[in-house]
Amino acid sequence: MNTYSWLIRREFWENRAIWMFPAVLSGFLLLAALFSRIDLMSLPAHLPGQAVGQMFLGIVGAIFFAVMAIYSTWYLLDCLYADRKDRSVLFWKSLPISDAATVLSKLAVAVIIIPLVYAAVADVTTLLMAFIISVRASSFIGSALWHPDTWLQLQGLWLYLIFVAAIWFLPISAYFLVISAWAKRAVMLWSLLPPLAVILGERLFLGTHVIAHVLAGRLALPAEAFNANPGNAAWVTTVVDHDTFRTPSSIWSFLNLGGFLASPETWIGVATGVVLILGAIQLRMRRSEI
Repeated sequence: MNTYSWLIRREFWENRAIWMFPAVLSGFLLLAALFSRIDLMSLPAHLPGQAVGQMFLGIVGAIFFAVMAIYSTWYLLDCLYADRKDRSVLFWKSLPISDAATVLSKLAVAVIIIPLVYAAVADVTTLLMAFIISVRASSFIGSALWHPDTWLQLQGLWLYLIFVAAIWFLPISAYFLVISAWAKRAVMLWSLLPPLAVILGERLFLGTHVIAHVLAGRLALPAEAFNANPGNAAWVTTVVDHDTFRTPSSIWSFLNLGGFLASPETWIGVATGVVLILGAIQLRMRRSEI
């Protein structure tokens, strides 16, 4: 366990972008909250305060989640490739650290550590932005951005998404590690060519698009992880000036962990990911510097 702790620390030392990117994104959002024009008049004046808070938290969270997904993809493609390119792989192979430990630590950083870092920075950013916007537009927004139950539910949603994404995207993460351990150059290009070749080959020779459909489904969050019809009890209905607003009463009603874990597609993906991880470890053992 101590070995993995030091390997994860190593990733922070060598990849400062893990914390610098979310910090820079946070800075831009805070500057926008401080100096940009807050066009709150575009929102209905009688929109329920909880709905405004949910929209605010959802937008900021979605921005961080999107940037995190892009950076995690790049990290997975670069982590093993960079070691070979700068020849630091020779130093790490001289230490009593297995290639399996190295590959697994990098996978853990990509699917767990980086999302947790972004979640923490997103939390701090939303708190500061809520304070700034509440001060600048206190006459209009009041305490709409301050709902403790909504904030707590956001934390639960972040953790749930990290767990679901780590499992669901495991085959894709493992595939990127394989490319990172194998490619000698242009890792981004090599990550795209094999699936594109398979998709085009299926289309040309079989006239079908099954693989494209499977890949497209794997690139999106699984529908099985969420309740499409949580029931009327999951919503709060507010009628203001003859307008009806429906806002979620609790985020937990929309989460479906049991359905996600019971889905065969989930475990097929896990099995595929394990095979690809073993492949990445074998390539790491046999590949040296570029």
